[in-house]
Amino acid sequence: MTTPSIQRPTTTAFFVQSAVSFGLSLAALMIGITRLPVGPWERGFLALGLIFVVSSAFTLAKCVRDRQEVAEVTNRVDKARIDKILIEQDVFHPGKV
Repeated sequence: MTTPSIQRPTTTAFFVQSAVSFGLSLAALMIGITRLPVGPWERGFLALGLIFVVSSAFTLAKCVRDRQEVAEVTNRVDKARIDKILIEQDVFHPGKV
C-alpha cells in the first residue's frame, strides 16, 4: 500500500521567484529575437516557436498537477476503505469473540 503524499503549500517567496524567473527569461528571449540580424520571416518563426513552447509548458504543468491530484484523491478513498474494513473486523470488540 502506498502512503498518500502530504502536499505542502507553496511559499510566497518561491512563487515570486518562479514568476520573476519566468518573466526575465521570456523578456530576454523576446529581446534576443527582436535584435537578431535576420529577416522578418525568421523572426516570426522564432516568435511562434517561443509562443508554442511557453503554452505547451503551461499545458504540461497543468496535466502533471491534475494527475497528482487524481492520485491523491484515489489514495484517500483507498485509505478510507481500508480503515472501514479494519474497524468492522475489530477483534477486541466484545461481540466478536
